[in-house]
This record gives sequence, C-alpha cells and structure tokens, in this order.
Amino acid sequence: MSTSTSGPKSDANFRLPTNVKATHYDLTFKTDLEDLTFKGYGVIHLDIVEETKEIIFNASSDLSIGDVSIHSEALKTEQVQSASEVKIQKDEERVTVLFTHALPKGSKAKLHLGWDAKLTGSMTGYYYSSTEHEGKKRYYTLTQFEPTAARRAFPSWDEPLLKATYDVTMISRADTVNLSNMPVTSEKPFVDAASSSESDGKNLGKLAKMFSLKSEGTTGDAAGKGWKITRFERTPLMSTYLLCFANGHFEYLESSYTSPISGRKIPLRIYTTPDIIHQAQFSLDVKSKVMPIYEQVFQIEYPLPKLDTLVAHDFDAGAMENWGLITGRTSAFLLDPKKSDLAAKKRVATVTSHECAHLWFGDLVTMAWWDNLWLNEGFATLMGEVIIIDKVFPEWKVDSEFIDVHLARALDLDAVRSSHPIEVPVPDANQINQIFDALSYSKAGSVLRMLSNYVGEETFLRGVSIYLSKHLYGNSVTKDLWKGIGEASGLDIPKMLDNWILKIGYPVVTVKENNDSVTVRQDRFLSTGDPTDKENETLWQIPLNVKTADASGKVSTDRSIVLSEREATIPLDTSKPFKLNAQTTGVYRVAYTPERLKKIGEEAAKENSVFSLEDRMGLVSDALILAKAGISQTSAALDLIKSLKSEKEYLVWSAIDSQLGKLTKILWEQPEEVRDDFNAFRRSLMRPLVDKLGYEYSPDDSADTIQLRTLAIAAAAGAKDPDVIAQLASRFKHFQETGDDSKIPADLLRTTFINAVRNGGRAEYETIKKVYKNPPTPSAKISAMLAMTASKDKEIIEETLKFVLTDVQIQDTMYFFSGAAANRESRRRIGEFFKENYDTITKMFEGNFSLSYLVKFSFQELTTEKDADAVEAWFKDKDVSKFNLALAQSLDTIRANAKWLQRSKDDVADWLKKSKL
Repeated sequence: MSTSTSGPKSDANFRLPTNVKATHYDLTFKTDLEDLTFKGYGVIHLDIVEETKEIIFNASSDLSIGDVSIHSEALKTEQVQSASEVKIQKDEERVTVLFTHALPKGSKAKLHLGWDAKLTGSMTGYYYSSTEHEGKKRYYTLTQFEPTAARRAFPSWDEPLLKATYDVTMISRADTVNLSNMPVTSEKPFVDAASSSESDGKNLGKLAKMFSLKSEGTTGDAAGKGWKITRFERTPLMSTYLLCFANGHFEYLESSYTSPISGRKIPLRIYTTPDIIHQAQFSLDVKSKVMPIYEQVFQIEYPLPKLDTLVAHDFDAGAMENWGLITGRTSAFLLDPKKSDLAAKKRVATVTSHECAHLWFGDLVTMAWWDNLWLNEGFATLMGEVIIIDKVFPEWKVDSEFIDVHLARALDLDAVRSSHPIEVPVPDANQINQIFDALSYSKAGSVLRMLSNYVGEETFLRGVSIYLSKHLYGNSVTKDLWKGIGEASGLDIPKMLDNWILKIGYPVVTVKENNDSVTVRQDRFLSTGDPTDKENETLWQIPLNVKTADASGKVSTDRSIVLSEREATIPLDTSKPFKLNAQTTGVYRVAYTPERLKKIGEEAAKENSVFSLEDRMGLVSDALILAKAGISQTSAALDLIKSLKSEKEYLVWSAIDSQLGKLTKILWEQPEEVRDDFNAFRRSLMRPLVDKLGYEYSPDDSADTIQLRTLAIAAAAGAKDPDVIAQLASRFKHFQETGDDSKIPADLLRTTFINAVRNGGRAEYETIKKVYKNPPTPSAKISAMLAMTASKDKEIIEETLKFVLTDVQIQDTMYFFSGAAANRESRRRIGEFFKENYDTITKMFEGNFSLSYLVKFSFQELTTEKDADAVEAWFKDKDVSKFNLALAQSLDTIRANAKWLQRSKDDVADWLKKSKL
C-alpha cells in the first residue's frame, strides 16, 4: 500500500535549521469580518547562532508574504537589508529568505515582514466561525494552532521546542471584542495620528498606512463601523502552538478564584456569542473549583494574570489548552442545567478540567517534540479526568469509570498490529495529527494510572511536582518525568516503565494453576491472537497486584509482585478465591483457565463478592476480548456475563453493554435467527433493570441510578424490546404533535430520538431534522445527528448522506459518519459514500484531526477478509499519508473481526440456542 506520493522523508524535511533563534514576536493582526480577510505585520527578534545570509522559517502557502527586511546593528554596511530573494517551499511549509550581507554569529537582528490571507472555515490556523444574528449569519474568528498551524496565521518558528515571548496587537471593527492569551493593556478607536501624542501618533500613522485604515474614528468608514486597536500584555515564554487570538461579537460570564499559594485573585471568564452565553455557567463554575486544587496538588501557582475560555460553533478537536485562552466546541463547554443530561454534564466537567491540567502539562512545561505528545495528553487525561475531577464530583466514580472509558479504548487500539508506541517518532508533519489518538491519551493515561497505583498517589504527585518545578517555562522529554518520580519514590522508574512507553502493544498474562502455586506467563496480546516471534520479543515489567481472600473472607492485595521474565511461579492457595490485576489498574489482560474463570464469575456474582466493582469491570472486558483473539471461547465470556445478571452497579453494566455491543456488530450480517436470539439474550439482561428502575428521573436519584436507568432503556430498545420501544415512541409522539418535550427526560433524549427514527418514518425524521437545525442544547444537537442516521429507509439514508455534504457544519460530519456506521442498514453504504466523495472529503478535512476518524467510521465495522482486501485495493493508488495510520488500523480491525466471526459464529449460535432452553 502506498503511504506517500514522494517516499519517506527525514527530520530535516520538517525540522527547521538552528542557525537562528526567534526569541520574541511583535505581531499585529487586522481582521475584517466583513471581507473575511486578515493582514499581519510582524517584527521577530532573532539571536544569530551561526553566521548566515539566509533565514528559514515556517509559513503556509496560504500566506502572501511581502515587505521582508532585516535590521541588525551588528552589520558594518547597511543596518537594514531588504530580502534579495524569497523562496517558498510549499509542501514543507517553509520560507527561505536570502540577504546580501551575512549576519554575524552572536549578533541580534529584527526580521520585519508583512502578510495577508483569506479567512476560511477550515477550523485550523486563523479561521472563521459563525452564528445566526437577527436572521443573518454573523462571523467571528479564532485560532487553532496545534500542532503545526501557527504558520497558517503568521511566519514563525513553529516547533514546540522553539519557545518565545509574544506581543500581540489586534486591529478590528470597533463594535467587536478582541481576545488573546494575555490581558488587554490598551484599547482605543483609531483616530487621526495628528490628534494623538507624538509617539502614539507616529505608531498609529504607521499602522494606518500599513493596514489601509481610515482615520475618521469609529463611524467614518463605508460600513458605518470604524476600527479600533487592542494591545495585549507580553506573554511568558511559550510555544507557537499555544498562541491564541480571536475577534467577534462576544459576551462573557465572569468569576474568579484565589490562589492558595499566593493569595492572588485570578479572574476567570467564559466567552461565547450572545445566543449561547446562558449555557456557559457550569463550565465556569468547574474551572473556578479545579484551578485552586491544581495549584495545591502541584505546589505551583498558575502564572498568568487571567484565564479565559472561548466557546466556538465550529471547532475540530474537542477543546484546546491555549495558555490563558482555552478554546473549544459547544458540546465541550455548554449545557443548560434544565435540559441537559448527566452525560453532557460529565463531558463539560471533564473537558474543562482536562484543559486546565494542560496549563501545567503542556503550557508551563512543554514536550520537546511531538513524539512526546503523551507527556501532555496522558497527564491531562489522568489528572483532569480522574484525580482532580474526582475531588469535585466524587459521586461520579471517575477512577472506576476510567476502566470502561479510557483503559478499554486504549487496549482495543493497542491490540492491532498497526498500533504504535506511546512515544512514537513523527518526523513527518502529516503524521502528527494522527497520533492524537487513544494511545497518546488513553493508553498514556492508563500507564500513568498504573504507575500511580504502584508507587502510591501521594508519591506519584510529589514526583510530578518535582518534574514540573525543574522545567518551568521549558521543554521536557520522558526521562525528565522519570527522574522526578524516581526522586520521589526511590525506584528505578525507567526500568519499570520504558517498555510500556517505548514499545508497541501490551501483554496478556496467562495463568496456569498448580497445587499450591500459579505459573504466570506474559506474551504480547493481539486481537487476531497470533503474534510472531519477533512481535513477541518485548518483556514488560508487570505489577501483578494479586488479590486473595482467606478462609474468613478477608481480602488482601499483594502489590509487590512484578513479572519481569517470560514466566514465573508464584506461591498461592488456589483453593481460595484469587484474581490478578486487582482493581484493574494494570495495562494488560489476564487469561484464566475455563474452570477458574467460572469460579471467578460465581464469586463475582455474589452479593458481597470479594471482587470489587473495578475487578468485575475488568473481568467482563477481558473475557470477551480474549475470546475475540481466540485465547478462550466466546461462549465462556457469555457465561460470565450471564452469571452477573443480578449485578447492581452501573459501571459493571456499562462494561457488559460495551462488550455485548462489540459482539452485536460482529453478528450484523449473520442469519436473522442468530441475531434475534442474541437480542433476546440482551433483553433478558436489560429488561429487568428497566422494570425495576422505570422511566422517570428524580432529583434525589444518585448518579449511578440515573446512568443505569438510561443505559438499561437504551440497551433494551436497541435489542428490540417492544414495550420499551412503545414507551419511547409514545413520549416522542407527544413532542412531535405539541413541540413540548417535557415527557422526554433529558437523559432519555438521545435514545428516544434514535428509536423514533429507527422505528418510524418520514414524519419522525423531519421532526428530528428540525431539532438539528435549531437545537436547544449542544447535546440535543448531537442526539439529533445520531438519530438522523438511524433510519432503515434507503431513501432517507441517501438523503441524509447528501445532506452531510451540503448542509452540515464541518465539525459535525463525524457524528453523521459515526451514526451511519452504527446502523446496520447503512454500514456498508457509508464506506461507499466515503469512496464516492473521496476528493471532496479529503480536501475538506485537510489538516484536521477529524479525517482519521472519518476513515475509521467508514470501514472498521466490516467483518470479512473480502472486505479488508477490497478496501486495501481501493486505497492502493491513493495518497494516504495524512491518514495512513487510521487506514492500517481499520484494515487490522476488519481482519480481527473476520477471524473472530469465523472462530465464534457457531459457538455463539449454539450457546444462544442452549440458553433459551
């Protein structure tokens, strides 16, 4: 398969030379929201490291660069030189500027240059978003520079290691708001230079000429809106990808927190367009709660004078941690407390906390290069979504939920051959976007969680604080973190952790029982179950965390045993209950004999089991995924799940539902009788929960009760329970006829919408379409998108796919693809749709994170070798360099699905028949 049209490229093709160093940027941007253009002018301060006649920096071909000159007092000839030649390397996004006279080594210089460009809706670089205002579209702008898009907004040394300070000035329409990383130092309407002070007048006159400004004040231009100039404080040292600025008609809510370290009061704001500001309070409240906790935990004060958040209608990623000005999409930061479900509340809280974690991990201390992205994202995942948010919302049991949300996600992706190490070389800029995946986030977070559990959370956090303190305002690599935690713990952290970070994959630990011991063996786990000898060379340091119970039922866990060899024998009384990977904190799977798995299942099903909630979650996940790999039988996993039918904990049911969902997808093209039998089994599990919990939600309900009720109803409806479907349909009908949604609890909105379209027709579809076009909340909009793709009607499916390319915001496209892939009636069609519109889609999402997800949604749910061969053949002559990882992982997933199906279809069919007896 071709992965590049021009062959592999070395680091030199993408890393800038080190003959000069940018130390400070003085940047001015003029934004015109009416013409959708921007102009820029920059003075970039340089240290000349080696004598040179050329300056090389990053700049996208979208920028039209002109008026390039350099000033250096060290020159004996002309102190100001205009460029003698400007060379543009489009593919490498680099510009080489040549000068006649060499700049001396050790000198300083100032590079002056101007540029202009069109604003686009690309969701990358400096781009526009929009909202409706008085029946018309009103535009605003913001930036998204991570990982390599600062160069789309200004010429720069656009690498994380090349930190500098920034002075930002923004010129904009007088009735708009300007935002940047730092607070505003001055803001004034543009006036005639002659009426200002001499120094300020000269500056304004220069700006007026440079940016073609009129001088009539705030009302004198043709549009009836004059210009204003906003200046911001200088930033601390930081990487280009963290610079941020925005311009538009924004409103804000305001709060603050008091630093527990200095007593300083730090203002907090959240900005949105006026139409959605009423949904921003909850995120602002979360931010005010987590920020002082972060300071206490790290013993490092947040160093900037303010912290804003800007919510955008169009945003590619979920959110972005720009220092002092966090940005993100509406679903990441907005909710209406009266109309939003608990899932939406949890998302807003965890995203807010995740981004705040980055203010230390990523912003204050930044990875040296993108191969260490995990230092940012793994930490923000663990700190933001578990350790810190648990202190604010302990009732959510986020540490336990991590197993089903992040650990399972990481283990799924890392079980395919085309996975990659957590720390992975990314010399090619095309690869950088692709590693913002479950390995950099979820696996990295899982490995850190495993380490924290092993050394103890207090010791772990002390080590993290040491690490941060030693690299303030600087850059770091993996070994720097290990030194900090090693200093706190006294342990050889690299010895234990290096293979988890630097090697691909993870182990499965196989347990064989002896009379008074167990023999454990580690091998690389692959979802296809067939690692080669070369693939199986890695030996991990595995904390086995052996949980045992004595005759009285007293439970203890031995955390001292680490499996570092291929095999080891451990003394153990196998006549008593035992389990490895206690609390499911380890990043590995455990394979027991069928007899032991049955015993563990029986113990797990007891009212007061020695196996905890987290243990039971891990058992369910391991059982089915090991069956997928052929290590055990799928029927044995189904036996385990069936034995847990009296389970009371939501999170265990969530793990069960996740795993049964995977099996549902494998069986999607099997005979109808098999699918009906499987749905009957699912109903037998879920319907009793529905009958017990009902459909009504109370303010007194615990988080567990709310989530379990929602899960049970959705799962029962998905398994075609006629009574549940009828109940949901009745509630939807009332909404359809009256517009009153009061009979649909917020937590049931998504499943109600999906089932209305799935089991209804044109009328239901059109009702949902109206919700999509005018959603009351971000979560309602997502629910509507997923529902629009749930139809069984071929005509509606085609109409929806056409709608995706004509009427859908770019950021929303992935929801339609995800929904279509989840619908067995459109699962094959979405792949064909991707291929039919390949040029349009790849161009539309060029440079975005979403492209890899669209590839996966389009193909990875297929289940035959023939499918994998056909997909591989179709892409053979395509340039897949921007999504080659996603494509390879999709092909591996299809082939793993195919092997699972071939191994298990008869086993499952037989088990289902017997279970009915």
